[in-house]
Amino acid sequence: MQAQAEHDRQAQPALRIWLLGGFRVSVGSRSIGEEEWHLRKAGSLLKVLALAPGHRLHREQAMELLWPNLHKEAALNNLHYALHVARRTLEPGALASSSTASRYLRLRSEQITLCPDSPLWVDVEAFEEAGATARHARLEPAAFRAAIDLYAGELLPEDRYEPWVQERRAELREQYLSQLLELATLYEQRMEFELGIEALGRVAAEEPTHEGARVGLMCLYALSGRRREALRHYERLREALLEEFGREPEAATTRLQQEIWAGTFPPADSVPAAGLPSEEDAPTSRAGAARMHNLPIARTSFIGREIETLEVKRLLAMTRLLTLTGAGGCGKTRLALEVARDLVGAYPEGTYLVDLAPLSEADLVPQAVAQVLGVREQPGRPLLETLEDALRSRKMLLVVDNCEHLVEAVATLVDALLDSCPGLRVLATSRETFNTAGEVAWVVPSLTVPGSRQEAYTPQELEGYESVRLFVERASRRDPSFVLTSPNGQAVAQVCRRLEGIPLAIELAAGRMGVLSVEQLALRLEDPLKLLTGGRTADPRHRTLRATLEWSHELLSEAERALFRRLSVFVGGWTLEAAEEVCSGGSVEQDDVLELLSELVDKSLVVVEAGEQRVPRFRMLEPIRQYGQERLQESGTAEHLRERHARYYLALAQEAEPELEGADQTRWMDRLESEHDNLRAVLSWALEGGQAELGLRL
Repeated sequence: MQAQAEHDRQAQPALRIWLLGGFRVSVGSRSIGEEEWHLRKAGSLLKVLALAPGHRLHREQAMELLWPNLHKEAALNNLHYALHVARRTLEPGALASSSTASRYLRLRSEQITLCPDSPLWVDVEAFEEAGATARHARLEPAAFRAAIDLYAGELLPEDRYEPWVQERRAELREQYLSQLLELATLYEQRMEFELGIEALGRVAAEEPTHEGARVGLMCLYALSGRRREALRHYERLREALLEEFGREPEAATTRLQQEIWAGTFPPADSVPAAGLPSEEDAPTSRAGAARMHNLPIARTSFIGREIETLEVKRLLAMTRLLTLTGAGGCGKTRLALEVARDLVGAYPEGTYLVDLAPLSEADLVPQAVAQVLGVREQPGRPLLETLEDALRSRKMLLVVDNCEHLVEAVATLVDALLDSCPGLRVLATSRETFNTAGEVAWVVPSLTVPGSRQEAYTPQELEGYESVRLFVERASRRDPSFVLTSPNGQAVAQVCRRLEGIPLAIELAAGRMGVLSVEQLALRLEDPLKLLTGGRTADPRHRTLRATLEWSHELLSEAERALFRRLSVFVGGWTLEAAEEVCSGGSVEQDDVLELLSELVDKSLVVVEAGEQRVPRFRMLEPIRQYGQERLQESGTAEHLRERHARYYLALAQEAEPELEGADQTRWMDRLESEHDNLRAVLSWALEGGQAELGLRL
């Protein structure tokens, strides 16, 4: 009964509250924007409850915190109204008039409780829990890094002068600085001076008068042979102390400065010649960490994704199941592995990868997990039960890769393990989400690409784009003489733009640099599916761009395949209304288009974007659209679809014509502008296909 009650509780949409670096709230997959908090005190009520021990407050405590200057009756009225608005904001569709109506805010016996029967995640708690784990891990820098990454900024900066937040803000900031100092000490012990300098530099940037951090920086710079930089930090400390407090550095700090100046610190025999520890000196925890994961060694550099890596780490601290989704080749696996490598040591019982790509049968999923974790089957007992028992008390991260072809089996297994194993977290990659309780889905974006513009980009500007950096790095591996220059920069930008920042496509394109110039490559990308193939050692699904798209296509139902290929007739995107009009017929009923389109979005073959007046607009990444075009040609229905497409946009243009001089002129101009590529495609088709009359009417 207790296990069932906990399962029911977890099945509720989770409430997630971010307080570090700014106030954010989500309920399930719905983010609540700042503009939706129509009453400021309603948000403040949620904040004080999120920070309160046990997430509960006596109503008089809440009144004293939020309305300290009001009489009791007025404060109580304000509290009830703030509670009402907060419930409405969290659950706009629910009746929030009674104390039992809300799943997230309950007032009972004069106690206000946040999420009494629903899962709750607060980033402050995740940060403090990670800090506690780091302190217990002792010699593991990764555990400290995991905690530090969760500190997104000071607590509630928008409430800077609220008395109820000031003490807690200072407390959390002190924890953050303390973790950085402890991390720097670990790096110094390991003689990883650059990493120690980076950690202490963050402390000094946050608090310029922090003498301990400045002394640490002086030591590490001196130990790494950079005396001038060490002495510069002493001067910066002295200036900051004189300006802030009117005093000089401590005597011990001044003595260290003099020793560095005289060359007596560090002593000549204090550092190994290469500045690196020997195998015998390396901390034993490193060997332990190596045994606590099975992650493969990265064979190529990881380009960009700094913001995404940090975001995934923070999300992983706020949920127990995080699924990275996105189109094939968008970098889901690589991002998951980079995050997992950074977190090795942060999970006491390890970080393990289970790759499901080689599996074809759902029954083999539990066996694959058990094999990786070293869990043996027991005669006469279901393997799932054995796994649950083995993992029940373990705090670990499980990375489950390539789940899209076994979604139901993985969802069933993960759901059962998360119910039974409170210390388990799962980071999954899949082209389709699991839609299971508590899952957070995060779409892996394409790499940043240079936009189209009249003036030429400089090489320095182009290097600011992740896709360009990836192309240049991989191209130089194939052709060591290749460098980014002003003459070839525009061709590089064109390649990255044409491939829409898809990492796999860019890597495959760079692989052609041994036999093509970048200008030739840009010209030949009219047919990327034929051009972009890879080496023999690559994952079979990633040897060609076509192979990764075929893998996704094979997982579709017949109706989904039909709609997928028909949607490729659109250029530059479409609306739901357009898809229903152009793509219905035969095996695809018009009433089914919405559901099928939603499935294609869930399976990462279609992207949703905010369109005109926030009406959703859909599109395919260009390589995916071209694959769909191939499938459409093979079906023998391409001309029929193009004619329907043309007649739909002709009708739209005719509807728009009288409106272009009316009061609604701006809205219609915006709508036609958003359909510019489709209108141009219709004109081209009409002129090339002998439909001159239709073209003239358009």
